[in-house]
Amino acid sequence: MADALISVVMPVYNADATLKRAVDSVLAQSHPAWELLAVDDCSRDGSWATLRAYAAGDARVRPIRLAANGGVAAARNAGLETAAGRYVAFLDSDDWWHPKKLELQLATMRAKGVRVSYTAFERVAEDGRSLSTVLPPAVVTHADMLKSNHIGNLTGMYEREAADEARFLKVGHEDYVFWLDRVKRAGRAICVESEGPLAWYLVRGSSVSSNKLRAAGWQWRIYRDIEKLGFLSAVKYMGYYAWHAVAKRTVS
Repeated sequence: MADALISVVMPVYNADATLKRAVDSVLAQSHPAWELLAVDDCSRDGSWATLRAYAAGDARVRPIRLAANGGVAAARNAGLETAAGRYVAFLDSDDWWHPKKLELQLATMRAKGVRVSYTAFERVAEDGRSLSTVLPPAVVTHADMLKSNHIGNLTGMYEREAADEARFLKVGHEDYVFWLDRVKRAGRAICVESEGPLAWYLVRGSSVSSNKLRAAGWQWRIYRDIEKLGFLSAVKYMGYYAWHAVAKRTVS
C-alpha cells in the first residue's frame, strides 16, 4: 500500500467551527491509504484538541503544531516536510471532499500516466448556498496555467519526484504559484472525469482573495517577478487572467 499512499496536507488556524467536516471528509475516503498531516498554526480555539482527539481514534491522522504562527504557506510547507506519501493532495480546514475523490484521482493519474491532476469543485457561501460550479478544462499545460489558475488547490494532487523539494512561497496567490511550478515540471495536468464536483470550497467574505484589486497586483508580480515574463507578455496574460476571473464565477 506504500506505493499508493497519499499525503493530505491541511493547514489549520482557529478552525474549530469547520474542522470536523473537513477531517470527516478525509476519513470517509474510499481510498484507505492516506495520511492526514494537519498542521496547527498556533490556533487559539479548540482546533488542536480536536485534532488530537481524531489522532487518538485513527493513527492516519497526524497532527503537527507549529512553535510560532507562520501563515498558511509555512503550515503547508511543514506538512510537506513530514509527508511520507508518493502522492500529495491539499485540503483546507474549511473545505471538504467527495468520498471517492482520492480513489478516482489516483486511478485517473495511473491510467493516463500523468503526475498532476485536479477536479471540478463547487463554490459554497457561508450560509450554504451554492455560488457556482467550477468546471476546469480536461487538460492544462503551463501555457494554459499562465492564463488562469485552472487547479483549485483543494482539488489538486501530484506525484512526488525523487528528492522532491516542492514548497509554497509566501506570496499572494501562493496556491497558483505552486501549481504553476507543478504543471511546468510535469508537462501537463488532467482533470478527473466525474458526474459532479469532487470538492467543495467555502467562500468567505473576508478571504484574502476577496480584494480583487490586490489580487490583480499579486498576479502582475507573479508574471513579472516569478515567471520573468516581458512587459508585453505580462499585459497579454493579465487580459486572460481578468477574463477567466469573471468566467469562473458564472453559475453553471
